[in-house]
Amino acid sequence: MTDEPRRVVITGLGAVTPLGTDVASTWSRLVAGGSGIRPTQAFDPSRVTSRIAGEVPGFDASHVLDRKELRRNDRFTQFALVASREAMLDAGLPERLEGDEADATGVLIGSGLGGIPTLMEQVAIWATRGPERLSPFFIPMVISNMASGQVAISTGARGPNFAAVSACASAGHAIGEAFEAILRGDAEMMLAGGSETPVHETTVGGFSAMRALSTRNDDPAGSSRPFDAGRDGFVCAEGAATLILEELGHAERRGAHVLAELCGYAATADAHLITLPAPGGRGALRASRRALEKARIDTSEVDVVSAHATSTPEG
Repeated sequence: MTDEPRRVVITGLGAVTPLGTDVASTWSRLVAGGSGIRPTQAFDPSRVTSRIAGEVPGFDASHVLDRKELRRNDRFTQFALVASREAMLDAGLPERLEGDEADATGVLIGSGLGGIPTLMEQVAIWATRGPERLSPFFIPMVISNMASGQVAISTGARGPNFAAVSACASAGHAIGEAFEAILRGDAEMMLAGGSETPVHETTVGGFSAMRALSTRNDDPAGSSRPFDAGRDGFVCAEGAATLILEELGHAERRGAHVLAELCGYAATADAHLITLPAPGGRGALRASRRALEKARIDTSEVDVVSAHATSTPEG
């Protein structure tokens, strides 16, 4: 007699986006056709070609961090903390876990760039004031796994804890690997997602040098158009989103509201170019087929395909 395979469900959501600082406001503006892309406010964009961005307006993390901790955490970590708090509450969980529940809960939050704003701030301090003026919190603030670490400290989660760092796929990998952690019995719950704060003059300058960003500066809301023949690049934007992933039996025992079930996950590499996928989408096709095989789902049952459509001319 074999044990039934473990199943993983989603029981909570959290978000911080240019459309709103929670799931409800983000969703309501999204379905109403709203855009979070505006002229850049975070810095003077006159020296770069792309002068639009998706920035989170009116962000406030003071309900999660005190004034001292706000100064010791980069913006990407603050986003992750706020989104994670919302996801915990949405899942009907306490703000802080205790006992066996804490031991059985992990955190896996992806970030491609980590604390870029802090990194560049500290580089400027080194250049103008010398190394003795660097913050002792410099390194902890910029490393990409700090979002996962600080969320664990905030929530009490003592299970698996690390970060996925894989550019645009970071959050997707984080959710997939968190799913696998529950399947293999390493956790009963995982808080998973991604957080990014790339709207900085150096980052935007770097992407502009690659000619990867849209220069439709006079049409912010219409600048990102991935399936349009006239697309000219993507738009830098910041934000975070987190999910509570939970083993089905665990969710049922505590009476959690199940939002969806995760059934399959797979990842591949093209081993092609740094900035372009292999021709014909071979890697994406292999990953999709493998995920469907693991989920035991036929292609005829697929209702929606969410494309990694970057809006660059190459696609």
